[in-house]
Amino acid sequence: MVVKLYFDEDAQDADLVNALTLRGVDVLTPAEAGMMQRSDEDQLLFATIHSRVLYSFNVRDFSVLHSDFLVKGKDHAGIMLGPQQEFSIGEQMRRLLHIVSVLSAKDMRNRIEFLANWQPFM
Repeated sequence: MVVKLYFDEDAQDADLVNALTLRGVDVLTPAEAGMMQRSDEDQLLFATIHSRVLYSFNVRDFSVLHSDFLVKGKDHAGIMLGPQQEFSIGEQMRRLLHIVSVLSAKDMRNRIEFLANWQPFM
């Protein structure tokens, strides 16, 4: 099963969403989903209910949520985290494309991935 993405509010850059969509990636934003200004946990739960991997720059909070979910035996559809302002839109796109080309939705279940660990394809 192909990875579908759900961007949190911090990561929902229109240029990145458009670039990924043009390359066949299914991306949903909080604005499109009616989920603006909701808690991080609500965002993760929404993503999980809709079988979408959450993408965010909020490394600290989502790392904690990931651990909390696992400790409590709760599932999530996966989390991808990128460092804010470290990667250009193009670099984020290339790294996200690499991840979704290698990992399936099943692979991402209850998993956290950091963009910094994924080199874009050359």
